[in-house]
Amino acid sequence: MMSKTIIPKGYEPQFSLSVMETESAILKIKAIFEKYLAAALHLKRVSAPLFLDPETGLNDDLNGTERAVSFDIKGTGTTAQVVHSLAKWKRMALYQYGFHPGTGLYTDMNAIRRDEELDNLHSVYVDQWDWEAVLGGGDRTLEHLKSTVVKIVDAVCRTLEDIKVDYPYLPVSLSKNVSFVTTQELEDLYPSLTPKERENAYLKEHKTAFIMKIGDVLKSGIKHDGRAPDYDDWTLNGDIVFWNDLLGCAFEVSSMGIRVDAKSLDEQLTKAGCDDRRKLPFHQMILNGTLPLTMGGGIGQSRICMLLLGKVHIGEVQVSIWDDETKKACEAAGVHLL
Repeated sequence: MMSKTIIPKGYEPQFSLSVMETESAILKIKAIFEKYLAAALHLKRVSAPLFLDPETGLNDDLNGTERAVSFDIKGTGTTAQVVHSLAKWKRMALYQYGFHPGTGLYTDMNAIRRDEELDNLHSVYVDQWDWEAVLGGGDRTLEHLKSTVVKIVDAVCRTLEDIKVDYPYLPVSLSKNVSFVTTQELEDLYPSLTPKERENAYLKEHKTAFIMKIGDVLKSGIKHDGRAPDYDDWTLNGDIVFWNDLLGCAFEVSSMGIRVDAKSLDEQLTKAGCDDRRKLPFHQMILNGTLPLTMGGGIGQSRICMLLLGKVHIGEVQVSIWDDETKKACEAAGVHLL
């Protein structure tokens, strides 16, 4: 699979941060954003797994087509899977660690997504702040979801303000004003466009948005995007997206949502043709009401760094493996891949 790297016309990386300045700035961004995120959502940092036992049902299967990286463990005689994300593991951790309503956890998540299509925004290496919080009574609502989105957007924008104190010449500006729109509303607004084109058209005008209700089929008979049926409630989820001036496109930084309860899990497993998962331990604990009601998401670390530092390629802020076409295009444009 070849990459789809695009270098915007007029991009001159030599007038941006040097490689070592970039490394220093990445460290600062991560420290600053973690502080704001943890304070805003009342989160405690915890350790997280790099791999899971597939028999638990805890690994995130994303759109259901991506192949997990698996390996055998000599000492146990079993097989493990490198995580795709910690969407399900976090909810189990909240239960096992005894978190109270209104509090939660966050952690560094590192994953390998070997089937990812390589381009400016996508790599086979994924790094996120994965977070999850226990819902208080009456908080399993659209209003609570929206208020949490506003807090996360504020944390991103405050991080940019802080980092520009050290690097005032960064050509980046973001809007704190969040526009909330559903995937069906996007389809109604732009019926002739693809889902990605709809996001671009909407974000070009609104700059910052939360695109809601992802996973179910739209009136047209297609999905805006895929979502696993067993973590987000498809009626109470969404993506936080900023307009990226440099790339001229919608730029997703987070997928998040209120998690499935017994009712929504039951409905979504059937819709997705995944009824076989009902017997897995994680799913049993939701269906019988053992696990707490939660909300959570993943926030891309490299995505945030790329956006705030005005970089055009994710390889400028993370180390990964790229195809020859990507390396040649970046070298010709003076774009340094770490």
